[in-house]
Amino acid sequence: MPSTTVSVGSAVGLHARPATLIAEAATGLGAPVTLAVDGGDPVDAGSALMIMTLGAEKGASVTVASDDQAAVDQIAALVAKDLDAD
Repeated sequence: MPSTTVSVGSAVGLHARPATLIAEAATGLGAPVTLAVDGGDPVDAGSALMIMTLGAEKGASVTVASDDQAAVDQIAALVAKDLDAD
């Protein structure tokens, strides 16, 4: 299964706004995507609530995985971006 590890780019971590944007993007991809922090269980990237349970702060390493490499790349780019900068 394709995966990549990226650092959280949002200034306050994966809280409500970034989690919602990531979940919305993941839901539209047509392939299941998971996110996991080191030592943690993977969670569904299509669920903002599950993403927030990761407790991932800025700079935390998050592994993005899916059967679809394009989905991995798209969600990894969102995790690494500062989604609070708009």
